[in-house]
Amino acid sequence: MNAAVVSNIAYLVAAVLFIAGLKGLSHPRSAVRGNLMGAVGMLLAIVVTLLQQGIMSFELILLGMLAGALVGAVFALKIQMTAMPQLVGLFNGFGGIASVLVAGAVLYQAVMAMSATAAGAAAGTGGVATVAGAPDLQFTIATAFSGLIGAVTFFGSVIAFGKLQGIVTEKPVRYPGEQVVKVLVLLVTIAFGVMVVLDPAQISNYWYLSAAGSLLGVLLVIAIGGADMPIVIALLNSYSGLAAAATGFVLSNNILIIAGSLVGASGIILTQIMCKAMNRSLANVLFGGVGAVVESAAQGDIYAGKVKSTSAEEVAMILKSAQRVVFVPGYGMAVARAQTPVRLLTELMEKDGIEVEFGIHPVAGRMPGHMNVLLAEENISYDKLREMDQINATFSNTDVTIVLGANDVVNPIAREASGSPISGMPILDVDKSRTVVVIKRSLGAGFAGIPNPLFAAENTLMLFADGKKAMDDLVAAYKDA
Repeated sequence: MNAAVVSNIAYLVAAVLFIAGLKGLSHPRSAVRGNLMGAVGMLLAIVVTLLQQGIMSFELILLGMLAGALVGAVFALKIQMTAMPQLVGLFNGFGGIASVLVAGAVLYQAVMAMSATAAGAAAGTGGVATVAGAPDLQFTIATAFSGLIGAVTFFGSVIAFGKLQGIVTEKPVRYPGEQVVKVLVLLVTIAFGVMVVLDPAQISNYWYLSAAGSLLGVLLVIAIGGADMPIVIALLNSYSGLAAAATGFVLSNNILIIAGSLVGASGIILTQIMCKAMNRSLANVLFGGVGAVVESAAQGDIYAGKVKSTSAEEVAMILKSAQRVVFVPGYGMAVARAQTPVRLLTELMEKDGIEVEFGIHPVAGRMPGHMNVLLAEENISYDKLREMDQINATFSNTDVTIVLGANDVVNPIAREASGSPISGMPILDVDKSRTVVVIKRSLGAGFAGIPNPLFAAENTLMLFADGKKAMDDLVAAYKDA
């Protein structure tokens, strides 16, 4: 069996592992297994490619694996779960810049070989045997796409990272003529792409293309608000896959095309799911900018004299008499690292025969599945985690709903036909519960920058405190109640 057959069989096995891994990632219970299957598939594909091309020996591959494992272990141990969204965004960017550099290097190699061929022919030597003529159309088009999408992905991901990390403002950066500027930059980028296809020998055009794509990536993401970051992360993930697939065509590598296409397709599907959860189109996310303009009543008009503050002891007494309790976590829970006392309180209530579930909004947190990951780390049963469509029908039969660090996803203003940045966005109907306990530091607005009438509702009690302290106090008060 020759090397080509062996490599193709290995690529087929890797492709099956990728598909099975994606299937596993569709449910929290099988997510770890799916992640491992995908990692094994990628390891197999990389090792086979390096050996087939004679790029590295087994010793160097093993050394690279050890170095990669060390870096991965450091990230796994040092990165807080609250920083996981920005880390995912940054990893998307790494995939994009890798595509830019690989495609650029292969283009340079092809142009140099073409020049050597021309020089050899001119000297009457018959040229270089390994390369004949100019790069074909598939190669040049794929190279242009790799540079464009990869650059947009990398610099867009850097801005997304900056927004999530607090280095760049979370609010949309808007300015007069913004859309015109984006269109002009896009046209310039396309023009350089056409020049790369028509005259690949001018390598500088590829780097001009990449530079214009970089600027486009910055302009696209800088105008998007923090509330849309889960969608942006999913979209950038899709971009990184498309860039990898384009690079696969540059290298004529089937497994890279397959892997990139799977990532690109799954990212687009996830993006559409997230957009549906916010009742917004992808175009609206990219060009609308949640938080840019807020036209709603002032906080004083909504909250004045209506907000009822409570204490941990009072909430504990209410919980003692409840039959059904629902937690609605948000990014505030992640920031406060309050998931451990949430689990402890859940266990105490369940010992008393109280039914406890968790209402998870698709865009709660900073990335898809953020809340699910945090709760799963505490070994909270997956069966207790209910998606929005499942949990909404049960709020009218819920005695107490505890909103921990969530804001926009429970804001009744979203039910209004127009007039606010979140109008029409599906929300968790927590206000239909008999009692709502909202745990927040203050009455501050969420990412959308608008007040929340839920805080002043008749059936709402506000427990003002840091999320973890509030939950620790609740656990202690419940034990003493």
